[in-house]
Amino acid sequence: MDNFKRVFLIVMDSVGIGEAPDAEQFNDKGADTLGHIAEHMDGLQMPNMGKLGLSNIREIKGVHKADQPEAYYTKMQEASNGKDTMTGHWEIMGLYIDTPFRTFEEFPKELIDEIEERSGRKVIGNKPASGTAIIDELGPEHMETGALIVYTSADSVIQIAAHEDVVPIEEQYEICEMVREITKDEKYMIGRVIARPFIGKPGEFERTHNRHDYALKPFGRTVMNDLKDADYDVIALGKISDIYDGEGVTEEIRTKNNMDGMDKLVKSMDQDFTGLNFLNLVDFDAKYGHRRDPQGYGEALEAYDARLPEVLEKLQDDDLLIITADHGNDPLHHGTDHTREYVPLLVYSKSLEGGKELELRETFSDIGATVAENFNIKMPEHGKSFLNDLK
Repeated sequence: MDNFKRVFLIVMDSVGIGEAPDAEQFNDKGADTLGHIAEHMDGLQMPNMGKLGLSNIREIKGVHKADQPEAYYTKMQEASNGKDTMTGHWEIMGLYIDTPFRTFEEFPKELIDEIEERSGRKVIGNKPASGTAIIDELGPEHMETGALIVYTSADSVIQIAAHEDVVPIEEQYEICEMVREITKDEKYMIGRVIARPFIGKPGEFERTHNRHDYALKPFGRTVMNDLKDADYDVIALGKISDIYDGEGVTEEIRTKNNMDGMDKLVKSMDQDFTGLNFLNLVDFDAKYGHRRDPQGYGEALEAYDARLPEVLEKLQDDDLLIITADHGNDPLHHGTDHTREYVPLLVYSKSLEGGKELELRETFSDIGATVAENFNIKMPEHGKSFLNDLK
């Protein structure tokens, strides 16, 4: 089999396909993102994922189980000790993370004190919150006092919101860079610091597009680093560049939401490149999983599925499409955190004669190993390629 010139990798952020064997250790026994959403919707309308073989991995209500699936299909188990976005993505590109990133209900006093001392501004908030809700709640006080609105979510993240007319955007970025340095300390181990600028007046606040993420660098070299070093293209769509802190990225394309992500993916398929095109569709997780909205999640899945034919149509014979996820986020599970689940794996090319079942993957790094083998670059320390199984 000839190798593929372009690999398109879509991560459906948080679209898990049932509890992992170790789910109980993560307090996630019974979690089932796709299964529970399909039950809630009384059947998911995802005919295109169905044709590829989604219900062949395991039956999802409403999704027809294909007699002859068009894609190779299986599910993957996460090997790393975590269930967050960065751990899942880093593992996809060949890393194994044994120390999970930390999440906080409330940040320690010593951290808040240091932020206040070094920024010269007081901190208000310091709790888990929806970004729009906490700005509505604390925005007026912030505008009166200049205090920073600090909040978190179920992710390993510290978010800092400020009005652009109160704290100039460059100062906001400098504060976030300072907080990034502080929170690299092992006792905090926070995955991302996010600047969340907003504008407007009380009752009419709006977040701007000047959001900026400050992530930790991956704890080792990834397949993306080796692709870039070998002069292959690595096109990062959505928040991919942020997740890897720009490591191994040759072109970054920002997206606003899932549909914009699909637009940018379809447009980028017109580019003549050799290498990896890597897209994260964040809405499933951020807008619906964490907010425990199964209806919105289900509708977003159906909207994504309706866009898939545009991608499939533009694939060239020497392109490979890989569709997967990075963790679960069951909107009908307790709490608002990610859930420890298997993730689906669908692998498709027009040059392959139909699909069949692949063996269960014991680490997400099998994707990274497959990409590495395809482009004849250094194999990652973790992962087993399935390239030669695609026949």
